[in-house]
Amino acid sequence: MSCSPFRPFFATALLSLLVGCSSNTWQTYAVPSNAEVTEMLIEGKSTSQPWQLQEARYPKLTVPQNVRPCCAFGDMQKVKLGLVSVPFFRLNNVVGLSDIGPHKFACGIYYYTSASSSVLDHGGSENNGIVYTQQGGFIDLAHVRDTADDTIGLFFEILANLGQAHRIDLPAELGPRYIEMRAFDVSALTDKQQWSVAAHLAARLAYFKAESHEIAQWHGYTSFSGWPETISAYSLEDLYSNMLGAKIVLNLIQHRNVLSEQEYNQNVSLWLNASLQELGIVDKAQAKQVLAAVDGKWWSSKESIPNKYMVLKRHYELGDQQTPYLLTPELLGDQFEHLAPVAKTSAIALSLPAYAESLELDNIATLVLEIMPRYAATFSHIPEQLWSERIVHTEFPMIARYAKQQDSKEMEAIGVGNE
Repeated sequence: MSCSPFRPFFATALLSLLVGCSSNTWQTYAVPSNAEVTEMLIEGKSTSQPWQLQEARYPKLTVPQNVRPCCAFGDMQKVKLGLVSVPFFRLNNVVGLSDIGPHKFACGIYYYTSASSSVLDHGGSENNGIVYTQQGGFIDLAHVRDTADDTIGLFFEILANLGQAHRIDLPAELGPRYIEMRAFDVSALTDKQQWSVAAHLAARLAYFKAESHEIAQWHGYTSFSGWPETISAYSLEDLYSNMLGAKIVLNLIQHRNVLSEQEYNQNVSLWLNASLQELGIVDKAQAKQVLAAVDGKWWSSKESIPNKYMVLKRHYELGDQQTPYLLTPELLGDQFEHLAPVAKTSAIALSLPAYAESLELDNIATLVLEIMPRYAATFSHIPEQLWSERIVHTEFPMIARYAKQQDSKEMEAIGVGNE
């Protein structure tokens, strides 16, 4: 798909977003410039006007209780219900830029936004799916939107309780899940600095909430009874997508473009599309071709959903820096030589700052995951002292490394490759 005629305007703005946050606008919403997006994606910095907090204006947004349905990695996959294949059905996961609908906070499975309320050139549902970008790899839009919503849902509660001992309960998965905020002296922080610390905490903890979901899926958690989600655990596009959502909303919070639900929805819609353009989104047909090129390497069209090892390549590198998986010339072969221009690009890595206003954020708040007895057997390959009482987000990478070891053993035993 060719890019919007506004791409030169978007590109600088988006790169600003991916690397930082910078703007002096007070508009309810505005199409981001390329410089702003670039700064958001890569640098993570922000400039601001004279500051005054107005708590009465805070929107009533809290952490959503459900996640959007996401996509199993691949395209046109077969589906089984129990042992029975669903005849004449294939799951079409892929979307293009013009297919993407307006954002709706905590929309769940479906929500329709009218054209009059949308800042895009159309209304409709969010129409989530997988896209391919030349510098960000595959991106799952449901993951982007979920972590975006979690970031804004956490922000106002964190801001209201900054400096106090406070617990924020999150939807349970393997067991109780919550954020522990610690008491510390905020008297030396200006209102602007408190806003910034709360914003960075919200983005960081929303992202770690997404990591906890990957862990939960691997260990047997299911959103719908009887439908295993192990196929989606540590999927290679998930955490990069989640981090993109966190960075977009961190940027919007820093510029106070989130003071109503409508304002939030409209700005996420604009920044999501601009970010995808800056990352080099390809059209739907090309995205399908890229998925075909990695069939048998990153996923297997021979297997059916929900078979865990329909997905052959996973991403176990958890943490606050994420690098995407890109199509490379080595993956093409003769059949896909026409994709060579798509495969000759460099990745844009994303990261979330560990410090804000000279404060180490992990010392201020921690995401905690507890394990109910019914899931204990799924942790039998992990030393008990690491998980039996509780797991904090700084320990999530260790849990993932044990999952990687276990998956490698299982894949070797059944004779499938794990690159």
